[in-house]
Amino acid sequence: MSGHVVALSGGVGGAKLVHGLSLALAPEQLTVVVNTGDDFRHLGLHISPDIDSVVYALSGLSDAVRGWGRRDESWAFMAALNGLGGEGWFQLGDTDLAMHVERSWRLAQGETLSAVTARLCQALGIAVRVLPMSDDAVRTRLLTDAGWLDFQDYFVRRQCQPVVRELEFAGAGAAHALPEVLAALTRADLRAVVICPSNPFVSVEPILAVPGIRAALTATTAPVIAVTPIIGGKALKGPAAKMMAELGLEVTGSAVAQRYAGLIDVFISDASDAPLAAIDGVRTLRAPTLMSTNEDRVGLARAVLAAADGR
Repeated sequence: MSGHVVALSGGVGGAKLVHGLSLALAPEQLTVVVNTGDDFRHLGLHISPDIDSVVYALSGLSDAVRGWGRRDESWAFMAALNGLGGEGWFQLGDTDLAMHVERSWRLAQGETLSAVTARLCQALGIAVRVLPMSDDAVRTRLLTDAGWLDFQDYFVRRQCQPVVRELEFAGAGAAHALPEVLAALTRADLRAVVICPSNPFVSVEPILAVPGIRAALTATTAPVIAVTPIIGGKALKGPAAKMMAELGLEVTGSAVAQRYAGLIDVFISDASDAPLAAIDGVRTLRAPTLMSTNEDRVGLARAVLAAADGR
């Protein structure tokens, strides 16, 4: 079926479904809107972890074993940095460094993050359109039992150990959604909006916090479909399950669906989980959501597209 699909994605889990969608659709049929609330500066470099996860997945460069970074990576830079007593808590592989250096240099020359992302995608042969949610800085921060922490401090340096009490998206209120993002969400031929199986709190909600994006999703007549990041009461990657428990939510796909209630039309939980209880205004479906292989990714993408088409 023709029509355009917009995917909202965070990092690893979202990038896998984005890759599956790219294999199931023609490049011109897919736009990916990526969370930049995780972005930060480290060693003088602008790091965009979720954009890089999506770009590496689409280019076939991602490391399938670690789940992040580039495959066949080497670590001479980190060894040398640690030998100098440097800030080695955030791992930067030797080939991965090129992405951060190129991005940082071009941003320093006055290019926008969206323009740099498009340039990097072109260089890596990616025909799918990949858009940051905004060219303005939005930073995810967490109130924990160790105080307010920037996301990468919580996630990487402290290994998600502090207890999360509250979240904020600093700068979101003043940020501008990328015009191309809003244009994609209001296309006349919009087939579906897909909320990928990313952490709802720190990957999806920063996107929704940028003015105009949630309103565009609410206004669209195209189906909005969310895929669970929780299987069997666990998150396969990242702190989503831990955060849900600490915020007083059940660690279930149903709780994620309730979080998105009023925004989504369809919620897909894992085939191994029990059917979800009825949620007003939301059609609930089940499908295999574990994406261990490319075949798994394509299979889930096709299930999402079938749901979009009412099948």
